[in-house]
Amino acid sequence: MGGQRAQLVDEHERRTAAGPRRPAVAEGPPPELVFKRRLRPVQVARELWGARELVRALAERDLRARYKQAVLGFAWAVLTPLALCAIFTLVFRRAVHVDTEGAAYPLFAYVGLIVWQFFSNTMNQGALSLANNLSLLNKVYCPREVFPLATMLVATVDMLIGTAVLGVLFLLFWTAPSATLLWVLPLLAVQFAFTYGVALVLSVAVVYLRDVRHLLPIITQMGVFATPVAYPLGQIPPGLQELYVGLNPLGAVIEGYRNALLYDSAPDFTLTAIAAASSVVFLVGGYLLFKKLETGIADVA
Repeated sequence: MGGQRAQLVDEHERRTAAGPRRPAVAEGPPPELVFKRRLRPVQVARELWGARELVRALAERDLRARYKQAVLGFAWAVLTPLALCAIFTLVFRRAVHVDTEGAAYPLFAYVGLIVWQFFSNTMNQGALSLANNLSLLNKVYCPREVFPLATMLVATVDMLIGTAVLGVLFLLFWTAPSATLLWVLPLLAVQFAFTYGVALVLSVAVVYLRDVRHLLPIITQMGVFATPVAYPLGQIPPGLQELYVGLNPLGAVIEGYRNALLYDSAPDFTLTAIAAASSVVFLVGGYLLFKKLETGIADVA
């Protein structure tokens, strides 16, 4: 009995000397097995260029699906902006009396509608581009950003058709753009960068948050009035214009197009520079968010 008690005392002393027992800490994977994704601009551009045939095929498929069984075919690409142009002419020109500084109001409104139609088509179709191609995403390896890019290519085709109608309007109103037409090229770059950045964010947001697709019609309906499509950018107070084009670069883009095409003048440098910087932020930020979340698209969908 005494020997057993002495053994228990010795065991207690050893445990006391060793200190309290610490819980085991789970060791993580070796550093060489941890996945670290690095985006290199040159590699990204090379992958997108390598997938150019896929982009073309996706855009051609969407165009065929949209207009194949339509009686009017590609005419639908201009009927919507023309109808809105007619409504804006009746409402904003006669009821609200928007000052267009001597330019014909149908031309004034149609320039803005071409830009807005391009943006809204890319936004709505690009937002659903991943969700509508999940079967292809899970079978074929490709840069997944090509799906929103293909929808923007389709919207570009519609915009080119609408530009042809704009040329007809110039003839009807005996107006012709001058050498300032060249300002259209940098404005196009700003327009494309901003639109693609928004499409990237919305495309991956729809996969993770299905409620986003129900917000798209609301954004489209409110955006056409929140953007200076039917009215000039000058209607916004001068102190808020810089903040406005920073949040919505399309405002500076539309105003720049009107200056170049209708008023024979260069776009406002300050507003255009702010819009360009904002578009780059939207594009880079949207792309980084897209690449961060794209690895889980197959699991969430």
